[in-house]
Amino acid sequence: MSWILAVETSTEWCSVALGRLADGGALECLVRHEHTGPRSSSRVLPAAGELLAEAGIALSDCAAIAFGAGPGSFTGLRTACGVAQGLAFGADLPVIPVNSLMACAERVRLGGEGMPALPPGVSVLVALDARMDEAYAGAFRWDAGAHEWQAATEMQVCPPEAVSLPAGPFWLAGSAAAVFGERLKATGMAQQSVPEALPAAPALVSIALRALARNETVAAADAMPIYLRDKVAQTIAERQAAAAQRASLAAAGEQP
Repeated sequence: MSWILAVETSTEWCSVALGRLADGGALECLVRHEHTGPRSSSRVLPAAGELLAEAGIALSDCAAIAFGAGPGSFTGLRTACGVAQGLAFGADLPVIPVNSLMACAERVRLGGEGMPALPPGVSVLVALDARMDEAYAGAFRWDAGAHEWQAATEMQVCPPEAVSLPAGPFWLAGSAAAVFGERLKATGMAQQSVPEALPAAPALVSIALRALARNETVAAADAMPIYLRDKVAQTIAERQAAAAQRASLAAAGEQP
């Protein structure tokens, strides 16, 4: 069966996986998932080399390279995209960009690691801390007939109060609930909260295998990150205003 090497560095985690579908159809992955902070760029290639050696294959034996295309950290997205492009160029392989928010939803669907099973018909709203007092957000609904995720809301980068909710019942995944608390209204409305469902390479492999079966790949030169924000830092005035708002909420006894 086809192997896919996946790289995800859109958050503070460096996540690399080498995976395929086993004979019975189950996802089989070798994984390196490490909290590296801003040092992901120095760990990605060694991790990929370790996994290839563990599997006993060469990079050229893979069918494609997948990467977490974002939204997420500017530096992290460029790292994952650049590594995927470099590896794909060298081995003459296609690339599969994977939406990092969808990867969180896929991690919920795959379950395991103590996660409860996602009930049929329940959407997954993913909200990740985007820094600068904002969240990256998007909701997805699993289409069992198409065997793929469908967008239930548009992707956003916005203050937590402005995150759009999907119609019908939903679960909340990602880091934003822990960061923003009740400012993220979905926190009190979700049927279940799964904060540990962050972007991870095994979920990328799972999504990329379906994309590969549909021939949804791109040439290495055409691989691009998904940017929802056109600025990387707040101005001094914006940081001061955000700090003042947090102080005001704290003084009023509300969750900052």
